[in-house]
Amino acid sequence: MDTQQELFQYLLRQGDTNLILGHRLSEMCSRAPMLEEDIALTNIALDHIGQAEALLHYAGEVEAKGRTEDDLSYLRTEKEFCNLRLVEHPNTDFAYLVARQFLIDVYQCLLYQKLQDSNNEIMAGMAKRFLKETTYHLRHSSAWVERLGQGTDESHRRMDQAFRAMWHYTSELFMPVPNESILYEVGIAPNPQDIEMEWTIQVSRVLGKAGLHIPTHTVMGDLAPHTEHLSHLLADMQYLQRTYPSAKW
Repeated sequence: MDTQQELFQYLLRQGDTNLILGHRLSEMCSRAPMLEEDIALTNIALDHIGQAEALLHYAGEVEAKGRTEDDLSYLRTEKEFCNLRLVEHPNTDFAYLVARQFLIDVYQCLLYQKLQDSNNEIMAGMAKRFLKETTYHLRHSSAWVERLGQGTDESHRRMDQAFRAMWHYTSELFMPVPNESILYEVGIAPNPQDIEMEWTIQVSRVLGKAGLHIPTHTVMGDLAPHTEHLSHLLADMQYLQRTYPSAKW
């Protein structure tokens, strides 16, 4: 059974999500609330960009059209990106950054745990490596959720506000992607719906410790276009390559 096109799209989805999140975190370099956190966020950003590089490199090999990870990162338009909308959200304040990171960290830890058993050896190998990094990311973001949720009235209010704003995007984590089901059937990738319950349990547990609650408002019902934030992010990220094509240091 030929699954190359579906695998290519899946790799783009995972690679783009890490790339955009890594860029968002890189924007916090020198802007974190303390020096130690500045270093932590920069390192987490590098982890996500490294994961994106590996996934997009493999995507280029699967596509077999001569495109490299750099081509896929810097020479595609907004409409060609497949990332989750959750990671596009700007760094409104530190609470928003923590909420966004925590929600995606729980998801990626569960995803990479499942991907370790992939029938695709390359995917399984990447997942084992990524899981070590993402486990640290989750410990870091969970600690901040609890710290801010249990902190002052103001920090608690801001965390609650951030989760309410982000929750709209979380259903996209578990939505079936057209034509992706073939990857579930042949054991290349896990069905995201299989991790939804565990994700909800883990998120609820940490929010409970923080004195916060899962928002109850309606989430989006289907896969939607990108937010307006992505085009601005790509304009910054792709500026050098598009202004000076094939530039070399």
